[in-house]
Amino acid sequence: MKDKYISTKLFINGYWVDSVKEETIEIHNPATEDYIGTVSHARKEDLDLALNSAQKGFLTWKNFSALERSKIMRKAADILKSRTKDIAKLMTIESGKPIADAEIELGMGIDQIEWFAEEGRRAYGRIIPSRLKAVNQFVFKEPVGVVAAFTPWNWPVQQTARKIAPALASGCSIIVKGPEETPTSTAEFVKAFDEAGIPKGTLNLVFGIPSEISEYLIPHPIVKKVTFTGSTQVGKQLMSLAGRYMKKVTMELGGHSPAIICEDANIETAANILVGTKFRNAGQICISPSRFLVHKKVYEKFLNLFVANVRSIKVGNGLEDDIKMGPLIHEKRLQTIEKLVKDAVDRGANIVTGGKRIGNKGYFFEPTVLTEVSKDSKLMNEEPFGPLAPISSFDHLDDALDEANRLEYGLAAYVYTNNLKLAQELASNIESGQISINHHGLGLVENPFGGVKGSGLGSEMGAEGIEPYLNVKFISQVGL
Repeated sequence: MKDKYISTKLFINGYWVDSVKEETIEIHNPATEDYIGTVSHARKEDLDLALNSAQKGFLTWKNFSALERSKIMRKAADILKSRTKDIAKLMTIESGKPIADAEIELGMGIDQIEWFAEEGRRAYGRIIPSRLKAVNQFVFKEPVGVVAAFTPWNWPVQQTARKIAPALASGCSIIVKGPEETPTSTAEFVKAFDEAGIPKGTLNLVFGIPSEISEYLIPHPIVKKVTFTGSTQVGKQLMSLAGRYMKKVTMELGGHSPAIICEDANIETAANILVGTKFRNAGQICISPSRFLVHKKVYEKFLNLFVANVRSIKVGNGLEDDIKMGPLIHEKRLQTIEKLVKDAVDRGANIVTGGKRIGNKGYFFEPTVLTEVSKDSKLMNEEPFGPLAPISSFDHLDDALDEANRLEYGLAAYVYTNNLKLAQELASNIESGQISINHHGLGLVENPFGGVKGSGLGSEMGAEGIEPYLNVKFISQVGL
């Protein structure tokens, strides 16, 4: 396994290559802080090669039938299935997440390939009845062209799949700017498509300084579509840049998801599910519940059950048995979480459990529950992206709704109630692109995934997921 970390290269025009200047970026295991290898660092010279490659690849790939594209994608999915355990181990070493979670992520990525392999075969146009007998009116859907995709480190395979699968299914070629923190599992994912027989240039993978790559790719005339997953702040900058050049965009941005627990909820169910959802991947998930709003009548019961479950979480190296939560991705993220906790405590918050770093080797932080957290604290206003759970109470539902909608974020929300009317009322009034009621039902490929307000633009996955990669062409024709 370790040999695969010696050098993760760029994938351009169907070949794994070093960057032109042979620059590299070091990779470290977040659980041990050990050096584990390098990834090639792309500069403008490499991006030019990728752009020319992608343009040639598009001219070839767009002429493949939807059935031919589907067969290649399904073959790639089969290759990934046979390598799930090996790729999951690589992902755990470079990301820190428990290996069971890494295997689940691989499964989700494969699921997306298979879904869009079929969805591409159903990207239907239509015939519009004409007002005149001699006129035929047609609507065709055609691939946009070359896609520039920017993917995050927290879900290196699943998020890459969300970009690659709909792009390829629609007939587009794509340049993926992969995550420097987790390059190897991303590269292994791309390798499966190459081995499945995708034409050279159709799929390209580069790594480097995110701002440098985005500022070069997005304005480039070859790029016709931009898709990004990341923070709201960066997303706004990239969307502004794309807007100057009238590029199609899909933005899946940050979240600060409220979880509303009503007085009639099944408290045991709510506590069990929300702990698992909150601390998965050490809270480094955009749809992680991050503001817990509990009715005053059930607040103490929920808090006690929630804390008991949190204290049972086994934290450690994701390669070890029974680990439920791994480290944060790097030291900077660890420092950010420490600052959020300190700020909250300085403003009057109580730490019920957790609150500090674990040991001095690896970027581990205790699963943390806080109460009495001030609304003006950073934790209640900035996306925490870590293992922090602020829990507060409310007397009236209107107060919970006001808090749920207070921020610019609107990616996900969670509701627990056994009252159908109340569930429908909350679902109608919470400003969020996704709402899960009485369970964790987000992130399945057949369902749309996207936010409102500052949490993004457009949807990934579901029937909606392929549309941003297609142009609509209308043809009106008089028969001769």
